[in-house]
Amino acid sequence: MTELRTNQDLDPAKLRKAFGVFPTGVVAVAAEVDGALTGLAASSFSSVSLDPPLVSFSVANTSKTWPDLRRAEHLGVTILADHHGEVCRRLAGPVEHRFDHIALQATGDGAVTLDDGLARFDTTIYREVEAGDHIIVLLQLHAVEHPESGSPLIFHRSGFGRLAV
Repeated sequence: MTELRTNQDLDPAKLRKAFGVFPTGVVAVAAEVDGALTGLAASSFSSVSLDPPLVSFSVANTSKTWPDLRRAEHLGVTILADHHGEVCRRLAGPVEHRFDHIALQATGDGAVTLDDGLARFDTTIYREVEAGDHIIVLLQLHAVEHPESGSPLIFHRSGFGRLAV
């Protein structure tokens, strides 16, 4: 192994590859905005606090979806299950087809969640923090639902996998 040196040329492509060795779960963040379903997939989801109940995810500053989604009164967050690989690809694809053939529910406040996710949260934006080329979004939880079984969709090295227990 080579020596780890400071002041390296931290090439974005090399960084993306290095970051990709850390497996993460994937969530769908969605809402009804101006009568239209709006959403995205994020692999940067994390629990933050129990008091107040907070979670977070990050979104690129260049996102064309976040400026619309952030206007929603409430946001739904769904932890995707291991069978959601195609759903995740769709949520990252063309806006007009993101919710095709996806069973979902919307609250009266506009939070949208997928019916068969591992956990579903009703949230509001608590705070947004600028962080380089991304925005860290802190969400406050208002409701949670989760089944007692199921396995998460794992994102690792730019592909989807399953958790082996």
